Amino acid sequence: MPQKISNKNMLYYGDNLAVLREHVPDNSVDLVYLDPPFKSDQDYNVLFAEKDGSRSASQITAFEDTWEWNEESARAYAEIVEQGGKVAEAMMAFRILLGGSDMLAYLAMMAPRLIELHRVLKDTGSLYLHCDPTASHYLKLLLDGVFGAENFRSEIIWKRSSGHNKLSRQYGPIHDTILFFAKSKATYFRPGVRPVSRGYVREWFTDEDQGGPFRTNMLTGPGTRNKDSGKPWAGFDPTTVGRHWAIPSSLAVLLPEEAVAWTTQQKLDFLNNAGMIYIPRQGKGQPKYKQYLGSGIPYQDIWACQPYTEATLYGTDECIDADVKWLGHESEKLGYQTQKPEGLLERIVQSSSKDGDVVLDPFCGCGTTVQVAQKLRRRWIGIDITHLAVGLIKGRLDDSFGVEVRKSYEVIGEPTDLAGAIQLASENKFQFQAWALGLVGARVADSDKKGADKGVDGRKNFFDDNSGKVKKIIFSVKGGQSVQDSELRDLVGTLSAEGADIGVFISLTEPTKPMKIRAADAGFYISSDGTKYARLQLLTIAGLLNGAEQLHRPLHIRDTTFKSAPKHKGKAETNLSLNLS
Repeated sequence: MPQKISNKNMLYYGDNLAVLREHVPDNSVDLVYLDPPFKSDQDYNVLFAEKDGSRSASQITAFEDTWEWNEESARAYAEIVEQGGKVAEAMMAFRILLGGSDMLAYLAMMAPRLIELHRVLKDTGSLYLHCDPTASHYLKLLLDGVFGAENFRSEIIWKRSSGHNKLSRQYGPIHDTILFFAKSKATYFRPGVRPVSRGYVREWFTDEDQGGPFRTNMLTGPGTRNKDSGKPWAGFDPTTVGRHWAIPSSLAVLLPEEAVAWTTQQKLDFLNNAGMIYIPRQGKGQPKYKQYLGSGIPYQDIWACQPYTEATLYGTDECIDADVKWLGHESEKLGYQTQKPEGLLERIVQSSSKDGDVVLDPFCGCGTTVQVAQKLRRRWIGIDITHLAVGLIKGRLDDSFGVEVRKSYEVIGEPTDLAGAIQLASENKFQFQAWALGLVGARVADSDKKGADKGVDGRKNFFDDNSGKVKKIIFSVKGGQSVQDSELRDLVGTLSAEGADIGVFISLTEPTKPMKIRAADAGFYISSDGTKYARLQLLTIAGLLNGAEQLHRPLHIRDTTFKSAPKHKGKAETNLSLNLS
């Protein structure tokens, strides 16, 4: 079990189960947010169809996010059951209900990860699991087994869009579920408030005094009591209407420490003297407390996501139900399919962590959690199993906070030398390609792209002038121990067929002499300022790693491969220490 980790923020490439077990100590994290991948749009019957378990283990990727029932997931299921306890009982029940299906595989792979996440959380920590209705009910039961049902706090419904065209034999699926669990009763939780509309104030907050607009609310609870909470006060006996005195927590915080020894009537006297209680005329009703408008309405467990105009208190006559912005902000979209809006993560991070706390995301994807944690001055740990995601996160942090942000975090698991690159290429061709493309800031080519793309593994777009026309760079990545001129010839053909402006060939080994001649014969791309760039560029992994080689292309206009993250206003913190030892 790890005893301490680096004092920097950490970005890990690898399987989060192994990373958690090897690198993250017990009771070291304040907040966990996870959005585990699952192919929720897959045919419902396919997810629940029983499989024979013989198919090879599937690789979790950025966009094809499914876990299959196979030998690997069957072993994971057996290991959980052998450990015994509530989680094992839940998994055995799932097996009876689901059989050997992909859904069971998903739960079998999630179970050990949730156990590890529970281990690394502090007693004051909490976990938010983001999912959709396809698996949310199963995950809730699994979390009950891991955390204890008594530590369930909320099922948050996030309305992520206002409408959906997928209406065949079902209502439009427009919401996700976020399951909120606490590690213990000591969990930190300070939810914020959202603005209210002027019309809402006029309708409900009809009274006003020196404290501002207020409404009156019940000071009693249902049912009678025999102790002092059931005794009369201010001429009113709550038992006559089947109730008892119940001081709400919003008023209880106003009582002094010595009030712990007071009777209910003494507490009511104190609050009345403080002007917090409304006492009607004799026989005209029961005493109520004053609920002031304050700064807004506390967050509830339904979070709407609709376009809206920012409004201050009393700023609009319309109901402001949209308290988490859509990802519709063009400046925030990064071209990553599973991206969540920063506003959603800001609410979670601010509600369940403090300045300097540690936030962990074991499926960090395009890095929204990492981005928000950095912006809100939290420490962070991000883990992802794709080099595509790790490369995107590094670029996103650079865009938002400047290159100085690199001093605040460390990347673990990426190849740092040629030997590591060779090993990655031998283990996983596609991960090698994603990693190599990340060295030049390119993205993996869309696998379902229509048209001529022979020899193309990656793409990068850029603007070279003010016309708005997108210019294209295409990439071919080769991880073999030798390269051939025919491979470069394929790239040249696609370069012409697509009308791309620059072609880049990246290889583990040195290109051959014929390849160098072909590249020289390809000529130049001439930018709007007259600078010449080789139209066909040959790069090696060794050259990229040691800085001797780099992609040459116009730099005076920002590229748009993954749309650059909005610039964060404020200096990047470079001395954020995890202090988890």
